[in-house]
Amino acid sequence: MEEEAAKKKALIEVVNRDQMGWVAMDVERLISEDHPARAIWAFVERLDLSRFEQQIGSTEELGGRPAKGPQLLISLWIYAYSLGIGQAREISRRCEYDPPFQWLTGLRVVNYHTLADFRVGHQAALDQLFTQVLGLLSAEGLITLDQVTQDGTKIKALASGKSFHREDTIRKHLARARQQVEAMGDPSREGESQQRQQARVRARRERTQRLEDALAELAKLGKTKSGEEERRVSTSDPEARRMKQADGGYAPNYNVQISTDMAYGMIVDVAVAQAGNDSHQLLPAVARIEQRLQEKPQAMVADGDYTNRKNIEGMAERQVEFVGSLRREAEEDQGRWSASTFRYEAEGNLYLCPAGKTLKFEGCHPKGDDAERYSYRASWEDCQNCPHKLQCCPRNEKAGRGLIRILDSAAMTAFRQKMATPQGQAQYRHRGPVAEFCHAWIKSKLGLRQFHVCGKVKAQLEMLWACLTYNLQQWIRLKRLAAVPLAS
Repeated sequence: MEEEAAKKKALIEVVNRDQMGWVAMDVERLISEDHPARAIWAFVERLDLSRFEQQIGSTEELGGRPAKGPQLLISLWIYAYSLGIGQAREISRRCEYDPPFQWLTGLRVVNYHTLADFRVGHQAALDQLFTQVLGLLSAEGLITLDQVTQDGTKIKALASGKSFHREDTIRKHLARARQQVEAMGDPSREGESQQRQQARVRARRERTQRLEDALAELAKLGKTKSGEEERRVSTSDPEARRMKQADGGYAPNYNVQISTDMAYGMIVDVAVAQAGNDSHQLLPAVARIEQRLQEKPQAMVADGDYTNRKNIEGMAERQVEFVGSLRREAEEDQGRWSASTFRYEAEGNLYLCPAGKTLKFEGCHPKGDDAERYSYRASWEDCQNCPHKLQCCPRNEKAGRGLIRILDSAAMTAFRQKMATPQGQAQYRHRGPVAEFCHAWIKSKLGLRQFHVCGKVKAQLEMLWACLTYNLQQWIRLKRLAAVPLAS
């Protein structure tokens, strides 16, 4: 029996890949009814896309090759960003085999050039589209503007730190690039196809343009102060700036400012800045929000980087409540008598210490956007012979005790009083979970830790795409939560 079983050979079907075949496919069954791609397509279908269509050259009257519709391209980019895909080539590749992409395109493949050009080729239309989306979300009650948080995050530019050069180096590179463009522009060049030659010439011209832009950016930065390192600009992305990172190092970045409505966490504004800090970004953000939604926020909530005299007084003038984290005035030394121990005499503009000695006015010292600071100091003789020196100024060996009096405006005084209350602190504590969540989502879920494009304008466009994606993802999530009945 065993010998007979050994003689029998199992019959196994052979996999034959050397063949071609037709596959019947129902496009509507490629994805489920509740798939995010369907929700994105349906939402974009509600928008007015006429501004995108106006830029299409082929028309029914003039004829021409039919163009890819803006609804398709917008949906493709938003769905791709939701998966962390930011490369046009990858989207085009996914259209060949990935079911959600196949469903969106109807089994057609979209050329990556078409996708790449569309992402950065409609600045005004995309900005208006973002405003439209905010209008729809507001109509559904998902945006209230009762409280809006403002926060910035640094996103790396599409440039290396080694691409930053001084003016002399950039001028040398520019002269060499111009020579190469002239040499490669000769149509009689042998051994190379015309298409390849044109591509090489175009690349050299783009390189030349970037170098010229780098010189222009250097001129904007102005001259350095004596003793400072000579200014440098990136030849890959001239508008990028070297900014300090969380690890203490420096890298080419853009400062992305995001305004988030605290009701449901929807992003209501985004802007790309070149400044390394956030101190001057609050008031422009309020103006942009009011322009987009035709309504100003009732309150803005921001951290200590935005909390300065200019912003506090500016918000008071605009009649917008401001909630922030005012940095405490640091004591000059630990363990010393505080300023409250001394009595101010307005008539003589002086302070009296507990021992009855006088601290005379020295001068006014404005400090940036903060309130004016008036300094007062006691004489060295009075402090040296004082029995309270160890409690008051133990480390002062060559000068007497000094004090700083801060003269606040009415807006600053009201802000300090408000933020000293439990209600003000409770309002501020709600900032972090809302403001920082969208930053984490964009970087982690959407994968946008580094821009895929160069230049401030294109970086702004990519951030609009990312924020559109974020808002639509939150809209889909909220709709699903609303559809789920509460457990009894």
